[in-house]
Amino acid sequence: TAGIKIAYQYACSLQHGQRCKSSPQVLLKSVGFEVIDLAESHLCCGSAGLYNILEPSLASSLRERKLALIANSGAHCVVSGNLGCINQLSGDDLPILHIVEALDWAMGGEVPPQLKHLA
Repeated sequence: TAGIKIAYQYACSLQHGQRCKSSPQVLLKSVGFEVIDLAESHLCCGSAGLYNILEPSLASSLRERKLALIANSGAHCVVSGNLGCINQLSGDDLPILHIVEALDWAMGGEVPPQLKHLA
C-alpha cells in the first residue's frame, strides 16, 4: 500500500450529519496509504440518498464536478464508506473501493481487482 494515493470521499451524512471529518483518513494513513485531501471535499457527490433518482440532472452535475476534482488530485483510486457514494461515482475508469476493501488489502488481504495493476 506504500505509495498508493487515495482520495477519500466523505458521505454527506458522515461529514455534515455526524461531524466526522478525519477518522477515515487517519485510519487509512495508519495502514500505509497516502491520503489526498480533495478540493471542495465538503461538496456532495450527488447521491444524497435518493437525490440521484429524484433530481438526476443536478445529481449528474455534482457527480461530474466531483469526478473532475478527483481526476485532478493525482489519486490512484477513491475510497468511501458509503455505498451510495460508491454507486454514484462508479462507472468511469477510476477505481473506487469501500474502505473495508482498502483496509483488508492493507492488512494482508488480496489486492482489489480494480488495483491489480498497481500491486
